[in-house]
Amino acid sequence: MPWLRGVAQVEGQQTLFVHGAGQGAHAADGELVARLRQALGPGHEIHYPAMPDEHEPDHAKWKQRIIEEMASMSGPLVLIGHSLGGSVLVKCLAEIEPPRPIAALVLMAAPMWGGDGWRYDGGEQFEPPHDTAARLPQETPIHVYHCRDDEVVPFAHLGLYAELLPQATTSAFDEGGHQLHGVEAAVAADLAKLPAAQ
Repeated sequence: MPWLRGVAQVEGQQTLFVHGAGQGAHAADGELVARLRQALGPGHEIHYPAMPDEHEPDHAKWKQRIIEEMASMSGPLVLIGHSLGGSVLVKCLAEIEPPRPIAALVLMAAPMWGGDGWRYDGGEQFEPPHDTAARLPQETPIHVYHCRDDEVVPFAHLGLYAELLPQATTSAFDEGGHQLHGVEAAVAADLAKLPAAQ
């Protein structure tokens, strides 16, 4: 495919992908996972479990599933969260000692909860601590991606994550929507720079 030209393939890396919320979210995000798998290459293994009660997500339940999935994997892990999956990963890592080293944290179209972000009944359970930046593994690269034409999560949330996580690298794209069509090439290029991918 044309958008894969010049993209370094990532070998021998395990990734956990956490999907977004809503009825059918796991199936819907499967297409994004398929694009990432193609961009990253056959040597890169992506675990893609279904989160419990995707239509009515509960942070505690999702965090427990994430911990179980990380514990079952091997080596330094890349964690990718799309939409609510990204929000949950951030708060989860701020609350626990990961059972595996984290090679990278990737947030794709993640909503910010609380503050200047989303404020919905029940949404406070996803609000990250104010000192999240200090709580996350300090050597872990963090990449945040968002498209200006996102029809679900406002593009302004990218700036909110830049404020919460000043150590993160933020990347904005004019097009791609909430499913970030075409952004997988940039994700693959960034992950190819990780020491495990050398």
